[in-house]
Amino acid sequence: MQANPVSLRQSRLLHSQPGSGALLHAAIDPAVAIATLAACATFVGGRFDGACLILALLVFALTFPGSLARESASAGELALDIVTGWIAIVGLLLLLGWASRTMGAFDPRMLVAWAAATPVALFAAHRLVPRLLAAEGLRKTAVIAGANEHGRGLAERLRANPMHGVRLVGYFDDRAPQRIQEKNLLGSIGTLPDYVRAHNIDLIYIALPMASQPRILKLLEELRDTTASIYFVPDIFVFDLIQARVDSIGNLPVVAVCETPFYGFNGLLKRASDYVLATLALVCLAPLMAAIAIGVKLSSPGPVLFKQRRYGVDGRQIYVYKFRSMTVTEDGEVVKQATKNDSRVTPFGAFLRKTSLDELPQFINVLQGRMSVIGPRPHAIAHNELYRKLIRGYMIRHKVRPGITGLAQVNGYRGETETVEKMKMRIEYDLAYLRSWSLLLDLQILLKTILVVLKKQNAY
Repeated sequence: MQANPVSLRQSRLLHSQPGSGALLHAAIDPAVAIATLAACATFVGGRFDGACLILALLVFALTFPGSLARESASAGELALDIVTGWIAIVGLLLLLGWASRTMGAFDPRMLVAWAAATPVALFAAHRLVPRLLAAEGLRKTAVIAGANEHGRGLAERLRANPMHGVRLVGYFDDRAPQRIQEKNLLGSIGTLPDYVRAHNIDLIYIALPMASQPRILKLLEELRDTTASIYFVPDIFVFDLIQARVDSIGNLPVVAVCETPFYGFNGLLKRASDYVLATLALVCLAPLMAAIAIGVKLSSPGPVLFKQRRYGVDGRQIYVYKFRSMTVTEDGEVVKQATKNDSRVTPFGAFLRKTSLDELPQFINVLQGRMSVIGPRPHAIAHNELYRKLIRGYMIRHKVRPGITGLAQVNGYRGETETVEKMKMRIEYDLAYLRSWSLLLDLQILLKTILVVLKKQNAY
């Protein structure tokens, strides 16, 4: 995923701002899903009863916050994204209904109609709502103070995604026009307040360097008698922020620069989903795991389980379990990655690695609290010590528990990473997961993992 770091950070900033665009970003998916449920219940059963209300609350928990920030997605990509996400949600709801024996409370015709109609309604909303918000009369006008790289990156995000509902008028900057080479330069910083008053500008983004504090304070003072909303976009956002947010200690505001996504309620939700999924997996897979254990023991001498030291959450060492697939159990200062046609891999082990069945004991690690079902894959200690020196931000992936599968693995970075560049791309995906985590994303990764395993991609 060759994502532009600036655009990713600008996107997070824009999505967090308190406006109608941010509200729509968060509410569109749950609103469409629940509205479709109400319509199907009314059409089939005639009323939206208590059981439907509980189902609606579950759907809200699984789909909030939603997202329409798919500027570059084609219709096919958007459809695939929506369908895979919806299948994951329906699968989880069916599992919950079966486990709680509450399926009988719903009309089967209503459930089928709702399951089929919702992805169609979501696709229509994702295609139509941005176009409606792009209408001239619904958009707010904005200017940017600072025609620097930071300000231009912000402008690109505003122009690219109509969901923000913002029309950018231009920039203000004190540098000479020939130095800026920006067609939409409206004047110097000093003329900005008069321009805002004269043209009824709705939004002002201050993208000046933090070193320009005197200019910023002077500008804020002059803007006090305008009605425009003012957003300060400090150049701290040129750094690679993870789960950035503004908090306060007493009445002192502080900015989180690097934080885990599993903070507060999200942490409880993540652990609860891990325990449920790991317990179900171990119960359902117990006979298969027993058969694999016998196969490992009979196929080659050595232990059934291979334990290797890895880094867990916050960089603490943990032991990760796998079914042994090699004739060696390396866990020293130097660990060689498995490669194609590796002579250390046993014939039965090759089958286990190809099908990823060797990873099944890691569900025990999940119940121990050492791992998650979904998260960045843990690397051997020796590999961590090597790559943390070569790849910027490598250790940030350890802000969360490592996973049995992750975003990198379902996007082609599974198995051997024989070059530093491939490892960099894997880390990019890991950090993207930390930035954009949601329970729905976990469900999508879980579903895509099954498809990847069935295709047997890059496993040896």
